[in-house]
Amino acid sequence: MDKLILKGIRFHGHHGVPEAERQVGGHYEVDATLGSALVNPGNTDALTDTVNYAEVVACIVEIGTQQSFQLIEALAEKIASVILEQFAVDAVHLTVKKLHPPIEQPIDYFAVEIFRKA
Repeated sequence: MDKLILKGIRFHGHHGVPEAERQVGGHYEVDATLGSALVNPGNTDALTDTVNYAEVVACIVEIGTQQSFQLIEALAEKIASVILEQFAVDAVHLTVKKLHPPIEQPIDYFAVEIFRKA
């Protein structure tokens, strides 16, 4: 399967279990790999024959910034389902990272990784 790869999509979102965490928000990063046949756009060189990655990025950022979830598992699931509904892709592989989560021991990030097919 051919792939479109988007790495390091960043936004400030309001997600988390404690209400205070959702109010203050935090930094998130999403990596997305979209499975889609790329032979036709490779031959036609036409944007209309492929997935517009700028629109995918805008979709991810809109969900991440305009909606609120307790779990990043739910955030990842929502992003995957909307991408599969709105774009001509066969599969979505997502890594959603909560950067510098508010826990006592400092860590770079907590992440979930999901794979969904149309």
